[in-house]
Amino acid sequence: MVNVLTDIKIKCTRNRVAEYAANPDNAPEWYVNIDSAEWQTQKPLSIGSRIAFKAQFLGRQLAYMYEIVEFIPEQKLVMRTANGPFPMETTYTWETIDNNLTRMTLQNKGIPIGFSKLLTPLMSLLMKRANKKDLKKIKDILEKRSQSPRSIT
Repeated sequence: MVNVLTDIKIKCTRNRVAEYAANPDNAPEWYVNIDSAEWQTQKPLSIGSRIAFKAQFLGRQLAYMYEIVEFIPEQKLVMRTANGPFPMETTYTWETIDNNLTRMTLQNKGIPIGFSKLLTPLMSLLMKRANKKDLKKIKDILEKRSQSPRSIT
């Protein structure tokens, strides 16, 4: 089983971090490996929403569908692959540390199947590295935007 948990502190209010991170339209901007996100259901985000993602991982092009299975605005978002090469669950949580500081966690859990099983230890390491880059990127984007009056969405 793969279970990768990473977190970061972002100098921005929880509502702004959560609003940005929970919007699938923003995923290609802050996820290093995601090329596109396409809504398969009507907006806004809610339980049952489905989003098709195209990404690259380990040099391979991946296409998969996430379905939202839990959503508590500004607190928690849980999505699971509805199809794709690797059954995966991704969870975001947001926690206020103080007025303008938020801790965001990103957790990926899954059970590799087929050939992927052999690569589980390597996949965990590479996913943790990618998640750290993703969280660093969202931190940079949101902290930069919070210094300007421009909207974040």
